[in-house]
Amino acid sequence: MDRYERITALHRTLKAARYPVTVPRLQEELGCSRATVYRDLAFLRDALMAPVVGDGEAGFRYDTSDGARFELPGLWLNSEELYALLAAQQLLSRTTGGVLSGALAPLQQRVESLLAEQAGGKRWPVERVRVIPHRTRRMDEHAFRSVCTAVLERRQLAFDYRARSTDQRTRRTVSPQRITHYRDNWYLDAWDHERDGLRSFSVDRITAARALDDAARDIAEDELNQHLAGSYGIFSGPPKGTATILFSAKAARWVADEHWHSQQQGRFLPDGRYELKIPYSAPRELLMDVLHYGSDAEIVEPPALREQAKSLLALALSNYDR
Repeated sequence: MDRYERITALHRTLKAARYPVTVPRLQEELGCSRATVYRDLAFLRDALMAPVVGDGEAGFRYDTSDGARFELPGLWLNSEELYALLAAQQLLSRTTGGVLSGALAPLQQRVESLLAEQAGGKRWPVERVRVIPHRTRRMDEHAFRSVCTAVLERRQLAFDYRARSTDQRTRRTVSPQRITHYRDNWYLDAWDHERDGLRSFSVDRITAARALDDAARDIAEDELNQHLAGSYGIFSGPPKGTATILFSAKAARWVADEHWHSQQQGRFLPDGRYELKIPYSAPRELLMDVLHYGSDAEIVEPPALREQAKSLLALALSNYDR
């Protein structure tokens, strides 16, 4: 963990401790050396004015004799923690009038109290930070509940599915494996019994869903990840190739810091451009994301994927020839 995370963890440990905490215990909890523990204690006491008392033999604690509670100043959450709390707070605040609103009220209060701790005990100004949903789709809430029930109760699920790619409606019987939230939308990872293979279904395209009495077939998590997370995008499948994409020097300032896939490989070229290699199976989603960069991105390999990008660009350009 980095220094901010260590200071936060150290503060939480000392704040919760009823008795002095020894240096070996702090080393174990913070995952650092003895010298680092002493440096962090000194920073907490001298720079942040925390009431740290004690010594290396008896241990350290917060002095609460004056009845005051010390809180870290400013923002000490990391980006992922802040996003998780704010997303939870905003999602819970929008859950009103449903069967869960009353049950979730204590959870919302707890989240808001955690945010308040970051503001020194005062109300956290939630309106100063925004979490904006992006391209969220409408869905059949009954279908969503049926899907989640089948996943959690490990029962087979039957439903009608209208695929966006073909616009055809089919009846599916599947063994649900897990529900996935990806790019602000929900997907069902499942074993499709008719097609005898793993598939991902967009939940907003599911209707007439019904949990069956038959037990779901369980697929090992390693197999799920290998099949569904091995390539780029939500509808990935096992990798069929590796795409090589060149980004302009301007776009490189963004792309070099972006996480596209767990197995991506990237490097800066001498002229400032950025080369990104990504394993992929179904090219559709990858093509959409690359074309999002317009003239700042070029697919170099494989040739088939490059030709697909050229065809899509030609079709897009033809819309402006009328």
